[in-house]
Amino acid sequence: MTRLAGKVALVTGAASGIGRESALLFAANGARVVCVDLTGDDNATTAADITGAGGTAVALTADVSLAADMESVVSTTVEEFGALHVAFNNAGIMHPEDSDAVDTGEGIWDLTMGVNAKGVFLGCKYEIPAMLESGGGSIINTASFVAVVGAATPQVAYTASKGAVLALTRELAVVHARQNIRVNSLCPGPLRTELLMNLLDTDEKKKRRLVHVPMGRFGEAAEMAQAALWLASDEASYVTGTDLMVDGGLSAAYVTPET
Repeated sequence: MTRLAGKVALVTGAASGIGRESALLFAANGARVVCVDLTGDDNATTAADITGAGGTAVALTADVSLAADMESVVSTTVEEFGALHVAFNNAGIMHPEDSDAVDTGEGIWDLTMGVNAKGVFLGCKYEIPAMLESGGGSIINTASFVAVVGAATPQVAYTASKGAVLALTRELAVVHARQNIRVNSLCPGPLRTELLMNLLDTDEKKKRRLVHVPMGRFGEAAEMAQAALWLASDEASYVTGTDLMVDGGLSAAYVTPET
């Protein structure tokens, strides 16, 4: 498949979960991929799996919450491949001590906002100039269904950070719409990823989360990657400022349309 043929794609959080699946899928569709993560060994494995399958990839270790790291990531991408066409700002954390407003510590709040919200901002800050030099591109920011409906299990810092991603995405989509840069958010529902399974560490917690999902199951990271691929591709050329809900019907069941 060649849906991203000739394109250079940057994926943060590429060591595992949605990021890994997306990096592999982007490469399988013809993109040259820059895999970015704070976890060096697993991220290197993602890049090695791409090259082992005949694709092109490099692995870069970076903290997305640090401006110098993200500036370096983007400049290295352009130096290595000559352009940047797709950026998937996917890296995120869900801290086990994230709870309600009363019990969540300030440090947990700052850490979560730093990675999940500031990390997306810094990605866009350096990706957009590179995309302008490349003739345009597609930015995908990972948000979450909890930014739209709230979480059954209290996780106030995570939910607030993902709400920030939605707002940031919409504004940048409007600002850059006539510069051939599309900016969309991907809103996964509850997924069978290590991140969420560690949080929902009992059968009771898992059942409580699934009772809200009309499909009655957790989503898979590979399903999110397919949605990200569509947003990255020219098939979504008239799509910008959208919050793409890939949530097993959860938001359809709980969000009331505006009247």
